[in-house]
Amino acid sequence: MQAVLLSDRGVVKVDGDDARKFLNGLITADMGAVTSTQARYAALLTPQGKIIADFMVAEAADGRFLLDCARPAATVLAERLSFYKLRAKVTVEDISGTLGVLAVWGGDRAPAQGHCYRDPRLEALGLRCLLPPVQAGEAAAGLGAVLADTADYEAHRIALGVPSGGADFRYGDAFPHEADMDQLRGVDFDKGCFVGQEVVSRMEHRGIARTRIVPLAYTGTAPQAGAPIMAGDKSVGAMGSAAAGRGLATVRIDRVDEALAAGLALDADGTPIELIKPNWIRFAFPGEKAAEP
Repeated sequence: MQAVLLSDRGVVKVDGDDARKFLNGLITADMGAVTSTQARYAALLTPQGKIIADFMVAEAADGRFLLDCARPAATVLAERLSFYKLRAKVTVEDISGTLGVLAVWGGDRAPAQGHCYRDPRLEALGLRCLLPPVQAGEAAAGLGAVLADTADYEAHRIALGVPSGGADFRYGDAFPHEADMDQLRGVDFDKGCFVGQEVVSRMEHRGIARTRIVPLAYTGTAPQAGAPIMAGDKSVGAMGSAAAGRGLATVRIDRVDEALAAGLALDADGTPIELIKPNWIRFAFPGEKAAEP
């Protein structure tokens, strides 16, 4: 097993009698499905449907809800949620200085410390445990695992093709479909209203998401984040994160389709790349023939 204290993750606490109802009316997940043993992947969106922050939402044993998010986004997320409080009986607090996020994968055992849940995006991502950072070493030792570096988890995530907010898409600039949240169970299209729902539902039902994050493979030096993905002399996308021969890129599906149909190879920073389709992607992948209606 491997365990990593994720230094780039923060935690926002939402507590109070109205906490579940409050969150359910705002975020993309169905809070009715969140229990003490079952987390959900979700986002808070702008009214225009862009991602303010994506996160895992878990219910602690005492009924509080803990939002595991990118640490740079924690303050903004707490502020935006507080903006919607009005008269709801809730408190919202960024507790990133108190709780950290431990990722554990490569086995089925959970540490005795902290509040642990299976990553709701993909089973292969493993477990996540919310606990005081000083307990991380003890938690890892209890599993017989050495506490590794954040880079080890990043390589694991990237190899699975799972995007990360702030690294593979910019907050305030991407729709959930563009960040593959619809593929990773991050949007419940049957739950009822949430902020930005109209735009996101329209993209889902009309199938109009032309831009997607897709996994790729490369050989040699990793292309720099932000490097254009080129097909001949035309840019068809941009690199995101990369590690150990695998990476992620935001691409225009239609432009990549045209390039591949024309026999053009793709590269980034002069490094040849090949798009790789993981088994969890359900949309028509670049180079595939669109499904018949």
